[in-house]
Amino acid sequence: MSMARLLMNNISLVLAFFGFLLSFVAIVIALWQVRDARRISKIVKVRSVDSLLEELAWHRKRKETIVFTNGCFDVIHRGHIEFLKFCKSQGNIVVLGLNSDSSVKIIKGPERPINNQDDRAAVLAALETVEYVTFFDEPTPLNLIKKVKPDVLVKGQDWQDKGVVGREFVESYGGKVALAPLVEGKSSTATIEKMKALGTKA
Repeated sequence: MSMARLLMNNISLVLAFFGFLLSFVAIVIALWQVRDARRISKIVKVRSVDSLLEELAWHRKRKETIVFTNGCFDVIHRGHIEFLKFCKSQGNIVVLGLNSDSSVKIIKGPERPINNQDDRAAVLAALETVEYVTFFDEPTPLNLIKKVKPDVLVKGQDWQDKGVVGREFVESYGGKVALAPLVEGKSSTATIEKMKALGTKA
């Protein structure tokens, strides 16, 4: 066999090997993507804090931006929907800290919430703009924010003058605070008062 022919055969073998190697790598990547897709599809949105933190560690390994917000979300209205759309525009993973029933009573009074925490969480978890929901019992979410350590903390513009709880902590490690625009005239309290007024007229 001539040297030229031997060289061509060796080149062919090398090219075949690299072709096989590239195919193998492509298959491995595809399998990882399928695994991740299946994992994401099975994610339970309503989580305990400890379980949530485990999930967030996984998302951080994927270099995904964690967005945190909180609230009572007692009677869902358009203002809530627009607010959560804004949250989603700020990053990849939206974590919603939901005031527990006992927390809502402290903030809003003994007649609230209208909907219990499990019902509120179920509605919020059904939204595409929310990846995770977790409860907190305190009047403010500061302790939860310190555990989640979000990249972005979102509150409504009405908190600009009142002071955003957790701002100093989030900004201390390079995170940012974003203020979402409000939909005028939309609030759970206004909706509840309107329902009461209609009930009185009936």
